[in-house]
Amino acid sequence: MAEYVKNEVQTVLPNQVVTLNTSIGCNKGYVYHRNGSGIITLRGIVNCPSACFARYSVNFNGNIAIPDGGTAPAPISVALALDGEPILTSRAIVTPADTATNPPTQENFFNVTSTAIINVPKGCCFNVSVENTSEGADATTPAPAILVQNANVTVARIA
Repeated sequence: MAEYVKNEVQTVLPNQVVTLNTSIGCNKGYVYHRNGSGIITLRGIVNCPSACFARYSVNFNGNIAIPDGGTAPAPISVALALDGEPILTSRAIVTPADTATNPPTQENFFNVTSTAIINVPKGCCFNVSVENTSEGADATTPAPAILVQNANVTVARIA
């Protein structure tokens, strides 16, 4: 198992990734991460000649909110992304209060969790990240930046 965290509050723009630091690294070389990056590489290393893939369970937990003075035109969300493409079944969505009249405090953060099972083919690598997948209320409203605090990603090799 490997764990990656970032406790400080960070602003994440739409379609950008949450940055992380290594807390517990993978000592077998199955999972690679560079401190300060938001990308975690899963490697398809298999020990059995008949195995076709390596299977990982990837879990994200963290707190998200709208920055001070911002407004939430629509719900905000994060999702695990595989090679830059969000895994929509892992999308965690919340609808925050309007922060223009209610500045963010500890109570304005929402705790969200995302999970995905990822199969990596033998000899291949996939990149996993946590991405701001928030959208605007309509086509004319831009997606908002979000605050992320206490980001935690765990990766466990399960097969």
